[in-house]
Amino acid sequence: MSEANNKRYIRETGQETRIAAIIAPVAEDLGYQLVRVRVLPLNGCTLQIMAEDEDGNFSIADCEKLSQEINPILDVEDPIDRAYHLEVSSPGVDRPLVRARDFERWAGHEAKIELSDMVGGRKRFRGTIEGMEGDQIVLNLPDVPMGADPIVRLPLTSLAEAKLVLTDALLEAARIAQQDDPDLDDPDVETIEISQEENN
Repeated sequence: MSEANNKRYIRETGQETRIAAIIAPVAEDLGYQLVRVRVLPLNGCTLQIMAEDEDGNFSIADCEKLSQEINPILDVEDPIDRAYHLEVSSPGVDRPLVRARDFERWAGHEAKIELSDMVGGRKRFRGTIEGMEGDQIVLNLPDVPMGADPIVRLPLTSLAEAKLVLTDALLEAARIAQQDDPDLDDPDVETIEISQEENN
């Protein structure tokens, strides 16, 4: 896979970016790819890590494997200065879209997209993914004014947040994927949670 196609585009805090830089190489060594890192004020503090394999899957066994590998590294690097809960999970059905290949893989499904820069006077879009054209996301917008082109092209480099919209078609696609792979016990989210004590 090319480096350009593997790059993540997502808005993260400085702390989240640092944690992602620590975790991503470990995940890749195991055959996984980091999807998202979030530090949230849940249960005091929660570090949420989403990852997947090259087919977009991530089972409970995968969660456990990645958790076991990143735990000691996070202990050493100590990127969070207080006690926290580590939550490792699959991206879920209405998953974040963070790479060019995500928009190719999920073409035909509906997505919400937020940009860091204006396109056509707006930053937020919702429509059906048509795929990629070069480094642009192609989106088909519903309910455009009469005579207006429903197709918009959004620069991937301006992507702040994007996720699939939970629709019947998406749920059906998840159901079929679960039938094809019995290791995926739950089509929603596979999650492993571990409490981390403050190291200091």
